[in-house]
Amino acid sequence: MAKLERLDKVLSNLGMGTRKELKNRIKSGEFAVDGVTVKSPEFKLDPEAACLTMNGQEIRYKKYVYLMLHKPAGYLTATEDRHAATVLDLLDDHWQSFDLFPAGRLDKDSEGLLLLTNDGPLTHKILSPKNHVDKLYYIEYDGAFADGSAEKFAAGLTIDGGYLCLPAKLELLPENAALVTIQEGKYHQVKRMAEACGATVTYLKRLKMGPLELDETLEKGAYRPLTDQEEAALVSCFTAE
Repeated sequence: MAKLERLDKVLSNLGMGTRKELKNRIKSGEFAVDGVTVKSPEFKLDPEAACLTMNGQEIRYKKYVYLMLHKPAGYLTATEDRHAATVLDLLDDHWQSFDLFPAGRLDKDSEGLLLLTNDGPLTHKILSPKNHVDKLYYIEYDGAFADGSAEKFAAGLTIDGGYLCLPAKLELLPENAALVTIQEGKYHQVKRMAEACGATVTYLKRLKMGPLELDETLEKGAYRPLTDQEEAALVSCFTAE
């Protein structure tokens, strides 16, 4: 059975305004459902099946929301925490009603690309190692990577605890920096892989995840919806499954 939702909630979830603002606009006759003007905010509809228009212009319904966040250090990658600020605390009131969650994690002291969404099935596919989704990180470190570290990364490195990582890529850069590409996301994995090779990560920033690349025009703590092109690229990664 289709899930029916209130008109004001559907419109709010589409970014048309706050529920309070929309109640007045609905009562003024701006919106129609299947060609019939609706003036009750409580009117219920199936947003995936109904034709929704505003002043005669069709409104495209989107079931899922995808936000790109430039995560700053100091925030937990979680939906809530009693003792520390989470990445969801960076969102304004409008986005708080979408039941968003992080697709993957970044450590509290790490920065960079983080996807916030309410698309559970896609998130599972992004995070599943069997789907081989590349995640690219820029790191700075103390110490030095031992000779042959890149080859060890490529072959599959065993880290503390005896866990055997999937094959990864290490590209050393000047001035104690490097790029690391992995296809999984174990706890502190990049840091633990570096430590297994003699280096201590002092800074970590995620630059890419699958087809998504961090928008460097986003200030730390800022976010934006994915563009249509970014969303299509993300979803199309898994349509062949």
